[in-house]
Amino acid sequence: MRDSADLPSLEALRRRYQRVAIIHYWLVTMRGGERVIERLLHLFPNADIFTHVYVPEKMSDIIRARKVTTSFISRLPGATKHYQKYLPLMPMALEELDLRGYDLVLSSESGPAKGVIAAPDALHLSYVHSPMRYLWDHYHDYRETAGTVSRALMPFLFHRLRSWDVTSAARVDRLVANSNFIKRRIARTWGREAEVVHPPVATHLFGKIDAVEPHYLWVGQMTPYKRADLAVEAFNRLGLPLLMVGDGEMAAELRRRAGPNIRFVERLDLSGLQHAYASARALIFTAEEDFGIVPVEAMASGRPVIAYGRGGALDSIVPDQTGMFFDAQTPDSLVEAVERFERWLPHFDPDCAIAQAARFAPERFDDGMIAALA
Repeated sequence: MRDSADLPSLEALRRRYQRVAIIHYWLVTMRGGERVIERLLHLFPNADIFTHVYVPEKMSDIIRARKVTTSFISRLPGATKHYQKYLPLMPMALEELDLRGYDLVLSSESGPAKGVIAAPDALHLSYVHSPMRYLWDHYHDYRETAGTVSRALMPFLFHRLRSWDVTSAARVDRLVANSNFIKRRIARTWGREAEVVHPPVATHLFGKIDAVEPHYLWVGQMTPYKRADLAVEAFNRLGLPLLMVGDGEMAAELRRRAGPNIRFVERLDLSGLQHAYASARALIFTAEEDFGIVPVEAMASGRPVIAYGRGGALDSIVPDQTGMFFDAQTPDSLVEAVERFERWLPHFDPDCAIAQAARFAPERFDDGMIAALA
């Protein structure tokens, strides 16, 4: 990344790129990828958005205020709920989008988005949350849980999709990864180098309080890869109080398996989440995430994190300063980490965690993207 003195101002970039297209895989819920879109609109407020499927009532006012163009996927039966079943058609749908006249294309890649055909003189920068997991790292997991017909077709369809995925990556001028973990995945999958710009986290919404409670905290979707089951098994053995916030396909089974020391809440509003973070003894983070916004929100609340030592958590957590890692996704490893954490906790400084979280504030994302576009 260039020295800040050599970087153009945001105003200069806006003058250089007067017509901007933002490509996002699908706009059906507000999660981390959609928060990145909001921040890209902060940088380029007049940008137009292109996506496969759009559900306006699920989007923020910031996104709804912009022109959104959908691909032909949105006109297929049941697309707003079953869009992922149309994955084999999405490469064609992306290539049919008309981006003539746009001098900057910003694609947000996790589902297929980067495969658009930009104008010959346009700059195409792709912000990569992850190369498509269902094609690469998690392919066998997805196939194992697919229906009979899908499971039979996937080897043939996904073989062709992988070839397209690598070919379309070559069309992109610049790649930006959301973590060093994804930077390495990009190199392995597409054979390309990428800069790292961490995603924006609204750290200003969180802060510390004095009344820390004895309970630990787990936050997230209760789906298999988040490994909420590790937290349940470990805390059943530890007998320590644990608050689990979230819902998903595993929620009912986890409630059945959990001991009386584990409490479940499906969802919290912002004030409830702020209090949950700030009052927790520590956050338990069991997933291997591409980046992981939840640990940063916990640190912004002045609380430490006990995390699985893989993935994007390695970028955000400073061991023995803002938290600690456990080495394996097993109950034994998590139990050992919590016991080690209890011995270390008197040395924890909440202000150190808050300072570390500030490195991922939205303004830092802005600076990184301006540098990547320079």
